[in-house]
Amino acid sequence: MTPLEEFMLNNPVQKKRIALDMDEVIADVYPKFLDFYERDFGERPAREVWWGKKIYQLPNAGHIRGYLQEEGFFADLPVMEGSQAVVEWLCEHYEVFAVTAATEFRNSLRDKFDWLATHFPCIGWQRLVLCGDKRIIKADYMIDDHAWNLEHFEGKGLLFTASHNVGEERFTRVDTWGDVRAYFEKELASGSEAA
Repeated sequence: MTPLEEFMLNNPVQKKRIALDMDEVIADVYPKFLDFYERDFGERPAREVWWGKKIYQLPNAGHIRGYLQEEGFFADLPVMEGSQAVVEWLCEHYEVFAVTAATEFRNSLRDKFDWLATHFPCIGWQRLVLCGDKRIIKADYMIDDHAWNLEHFEGKGLLFTASHNVGEERFTRVDTWGDVRAYFEKELASGSEAA
């Protein structure tokens, strides 16, 4: 082995790190909330009724947030359109960690672990971070649907569009997973991926 090969083996190039939220970013909670609303009220609200807020913020629907505490709520959420292919691509170029504020909902921990293993095996259990307060997270990028998680984040925050954040203008917004890929393609092309 040459000295250069030995150096490269002992000092691998460090990839930049992405902290990736789960709910409303890679896991779509809206269909489940809409199902509960329809079950409880006998009708499914039109998108224009709930767009701009959380579904449980609709009149008399506050109890729906309580369903987040139920075992199994997070077990069968649909995958956000386009997220699997883009996350797999991101894992080739970055260190991707799934970071979810799950500890508020103690029954979600197993559900989220299993859901991630099923739908995003490229991330793996070693890179699943279950926390409460995301201010502890250190990464180069964070993709999240909640502005408060990005407010104190020291890296580059990307706000993934969700109903409740449509009025937020402080962060770089990505509306779809196609937008996420386009953003990181530009980062790679500009050399921003170098550590």
